[in-house]
Amino acid sequence: MVIGVLRLTLHLPNSGSLKAKRHLVRSLLVRTRQRFQVAASEIGDRDRWQLAELGIACVSPDGRHADEVLAHVLRFVEGAAGDAWVVDVSTELVDV
Repeated sequence: MVIGVLRLTLHLPNSGSLKAKRHLVRSLLVRTRQRFQVAASEIGDRDRWQLAELGIACVSPDGRHADEVLAHVLRFVEGAAGDAWVVDVSTELVDV
């Protein structure tokens, strides 16, 4: 069994408040969870208006499948994030 972890940092240049940021991030996380059946949460930079750090995890029988799922999630987030930019990405596969 493999656990795949994707960490993303988003820059939200047009976010003028924490409320606006949280609305965008919450919507993005819900759509990501529903579409890919992964765990997704905001994990860092919670008090900064224009940055959001997201964590996405999946469990798979093999590493190649987990890597493919996380790659699809990354492409989805890049396209669905509106005016937000993905500024940092890291992926980790943990063999359990």
